Amino acid sequence: MERIAYKRPTTHYDERIKQIDEKICELINQRKNTSDNNPGYPPFEYISNWAEKFNLYEDLLKSVFGSLWNEKMYTPLVKPEGFRMNLPVLKSREIDNRLFSIMAIRQYSNSSVVNFNIDWDNTGDKLEYQSRHVNFELLISEQYECWMSDGCGGGGHFHYNFIVSPPLPDNLSGIELIFKEFEPPFTDKQIGGDIVIQL
Repeated sequence: MERIAYKRPTTHYDERIKQIDEKICELINQRKNTSDNNPGYPPFEYISNWAEKFNLYEDLLKSVFGSLWNEKMYTPLVKPEGFRMNLPVLKSREIDNRLFSIMAIRQYSNSSVVNFNIDWDNTGDKLEYQSRHVNFELLISEQYECWMSDGCGGGGHFHYNFIVSPPLPDNLSGIELIFKEFEPPFTDKQIGGDIVIQL
């Protein structure tokens, strides 16, 4: 989703702590490197002990480690610019009575936008998909950054747009789109298997 630009909350800064703040940044980088950029989240027991040991608020530490765990959400986002063309795809896959489809991919000079659709029979009114709020993640290869820009739906249909940077080639043959479904806010608890659509 598109992020709101962060604004500095105050103009005050105590210059005496500049070196300490720089050290904090150095330690965050060291933490990333030591964990191969996959640190996980500390057990609450550890956080409680650290809060007591260093006279800090427990919820503050939980929030800090939550931001570090979900670092990917701070990746600079590319806004699609310079529309070039629509590439018809017309690919679908049915899993558990849900039809997942890619109708088209919009090509821009700096990115691509993948239109991802989910359709199902909603006549029963009690299908779990109707009320379940989920997030989807798109993976292609290490070469591409992918994130969901927006989504909406109801009445047996959901629609999501994913931005891909750099742009996909105009010849999409052989590219594999892998969608993973998660219950927010977690991205390590996948619902079901991968949804793979071969272009």
